[in-house]
Amino acid sequence: MAQDHAALPTKATDITPVPVRSGIDLTINGESFRHTGDPDMPLLWYLRDVLQLNGTKYGGEHGKGGADLVLVDGKATSAIGIPMSKLGGKHIVTVEGLADTKGNLHPLQQAFIDEDAIGCGYCTPGWLMASMDLLNRIKNPSDNDIDTLPNLCRCGCQTRVRQAIKRAVAAMKQGAKA
Repeated sequence: MAQDHAALPTKATDITPVPVRSGIDLTINGESFRHTGDPDMPLLWYLRDVLQLNGTKYGGEHGKGGADLVLVDGKATSAIGIPMSKLGGKHIVTVEGLADTKGNLHPLQQAFIDEDAIGCGYCTPGWLMASMDLLNRIKNPSDNDIDTLPNLCRCGCQTRVRQAIKRAVAAMKQGAKA
């Protein structure tokens, strides 16, 4: 099959560089990205539809129930409630970013498994992110602290979630001593 070489540049001066597209630069799970699309697109759709990071769930257009929580600069934030235009220079962590680069689960993820705090699993990513936010602010949260988390679980796993957070605290303290 013959190739059409007429479309190829014949010398370096025939090449016109294309300027870098402007966009919104952000870091997601330690990796740099540039969003060049609609600045009003909610972060949730960027994560799920563009990056195929499907751990963060849609919990309604107002983000109630916490299924869509991610960490933005370490703070639990509704991914449906924040447009890409507000994320320039921000660092986002999704549930996929909790494990280390070798695939080892974060102690909180392991605690959720060990305590069977998963139920159907739909709300679990949001619980994990809200719990990370809590543990970033309070190293040894009380039951009352845990009860302030905004997440809903229709499977009734709240008691097991509380135990999982406490187990994670213990594991993280143990890891700090090692």
